[in-house]
Amino acid sequence: MDATLKELTSLVKEVRPDARRKGTTFKFATVFMDRSGRYRLKDVGQTMGGSKGPDDSVTLAQQKFQIGDFMDIAITLPREPQRRMQMQY
Repeated sequence: MDATLKELTSLVKEVRPDARRKGTTFKFATVFMDRSGRYRLKDVGQTMGGSKGPDDSVTLAQQKFQIGDFMDIAITLPREPQRRMQMQY
């Protein structure tokens, strides 16, 4: 429960080589069941490959993550730079 979002990011990068690119964004959310039996989603934070951010050191315990909850991680790869066409004279 003391794992940080940055540590979780590193674990994802180990199994998803394409997520290792600089600028890749990782958005974290916990999915849990409320008292009425419905699943709820709570945003936890986000990290970005290759740069430091305010959510890097957020722990699961700080976000009240409990055994039995699910972790949802949305991975957004950086856009490819557009290449300019060179004019041929």
